[in-house]
Amino acid sequence: MDSWSLTELPSGVRVVTERLPGIRSVALGYWVAVGARDETAATAGVSHFIEHLLFRGSPSYTALEVAELFDELGGELNAATSREHTEVYARIPDHGLERALDVMGEMLFAPLFDDLDAEREVVLEEIAMYDDTPQDLVHDLLGEAVFGSHPLGRPVIGTAEVISSVTREALSSYHRSGYAPGKIVLAAAGNVDHDRLVELADAAVTRHAPPTPAPHVRELLTQEPAPGLRVGEKDTEQYHVCRAAPGLARTDPRRFAAAILDAILGSSASSRLFQEIREKRGMAYSVYSFTSSYAETGQVGLYVGTREENLEEALKIAGAEIADIAGGNLRPRELERAQENLKGRMLLSLESTSARMSRLGKALITDVEILTPEQVIAEVDAVDADAVCSLAATLLAPGRLSAAGIGPREDRFLAALEGIAPGLAEAA
Repeated sequence: MDSWSLTELPSGVRVVTERLPGIRSVALGYWVAVGARDETAATAGVSHFIEHLLFRGSPSYTALEVAELFDELGGELNAATSREHTEVYARIPDHGLERALDVMGEMLFAPLFDDLDAEREVVLEEIAMYDDTPQDLVHDLLGEAVFGSHPLGRPVIGTAEVISSVTREALSSYHRSGYAPGKIVLAAAGNVDHDRLVELADAAVTRHAPPTPAPHVRELLTQEPAPGLRVGEKDTEQYHVCRAAPGLARTDPRRFAAAILDAILGSSASSRLFQEIREKRGMAYSVYSFTSSYAETGQVGLYVGTREENLEEALKIAGAEIADIAGGNLRPRELERAQENLKGRMLLSLESTSARMSRLGKALITDVEILTPEQVIAEVDAVDADAVCSLAATLLAPGRLSAAGIGPREDRFLAALEGIAPGLAEAA
């Protein structure tokens, strides 16, 4: 059974911990309910930019002092931004907890936004690097294809136009709204005393947190957009292609069946796409399926990177495998192997303090029930073949699938789509 503890501070910050005996480290993370989907077109990328700027100094610590402190501890400090939340996380020896929490709390609640132009250039370089990585960039095009103009369709990293021009005042205003205590979870796992962490967190909030502003209401996706198509021409050796559709909300009870479908279709070495496209035919080095979930929807799809002569055939094979599963045809032991894969990966992750911390923090910040390992195993084991095949037929129906591609010739990509999605190709 899990042994985690949860306390809500008077400020609204929630503190959740899991104490692990025999461990001399602590994984610590501040989770903030603000991400790319909370931005407007005029602030696209500001959540990610602020994540960078948190490391540029606070009233008590310069950027160099922050780096030196965590180096002295032998620890790690990092951050990440997604569509729905931002995380600042660390892994440290247990004796460094108080120092690390003091630094992280001040970074989070009271950044100075110093060296703004220097960090602006860093993010612009990151955007340029991303533009030069078609296997990543195609997923941003896919977001636009699946979700259209909705904020879920915009890239997390933002745009060069916004990052080049956004002002300190705009960043400060966005930070005050987004980093309000009521939108923050502090999660920890390892050799940590819950009551002591609550005391330290409360002191940090009292010292540094700004007054809580009016709550921000997210723009929810109320109607599923029609399938879209986005194409980018680049002088690449391969065509990088995604096909996807809106998926399941993060609280949807079918999410366990979706995870099993993902494992069967393309997220494991024995999966259909990996075996049929890469191993048997050598048509791709990288081919996989993916799934993600948000508050009210999600995304489910596949990616393949392949040379021009293999493009049409690879897409046909992928479509045929989806149709086969949707038609109710699971191969011997496919379901059992996928179930064991999911359960094994979960159990292995529990040996990591960072994974345990993330499990707690992400569940709370996204308002998802924290399930025990035993509950997860029971949910996975309860999924049957009919549920998996039915979900494939529902989510991956040809008429729901959008497409995105990056390669040297747009017309070649559209011609490859013609045989499997003629209406979509004509809409380009």
